[in-house]
Amino acid sequence: MEDEYLVLDPRLAKKESVVNLKVEKLESVKDVDRVLNLLRQGFVVFLRIKELRERSLSDLKRAVEKIKRTCEAIEGDIIGVDEDFIIITPKNVRIFR
Repeated sequence: MEDEYLVLDPRLAKKESVVNLKVEKLESVKDVDRVLNLLRQGFVVFLRIKELRERSLSDLKRAVEKIKRTCEAIEGDIIGVDEDFIIITPKNVRIFR
C-alpha cells in the first residue's frame, strides 16, 4: 500500500489573531501621548481615569477629547466604563454596546 500525502498551502492556514490589552493610568494630560502610542501599536487600552477625574475635571475632559479625536482618526473605538475607566480599541477591535 502506497502512502498518500496531502500538500497544504501554509498561506491558506488560519492564523490565530492575538489582541494585546494594556492597563494604564491617566494621571495627567501628559500621559495621553503614551496611551495614544499604545493604541497606534494595536493595543486595547483599559484606562483608569479616576485619579485625574478627582484632581481636575477640565484636564480630564481635555485628555479624553484628544484621545477621542485620535481614536476617530485611526477608526478605533472608545467607551466609558463606570466613572473610573475608559476602554480604547484600535481599528481591528470593535466594542459591542
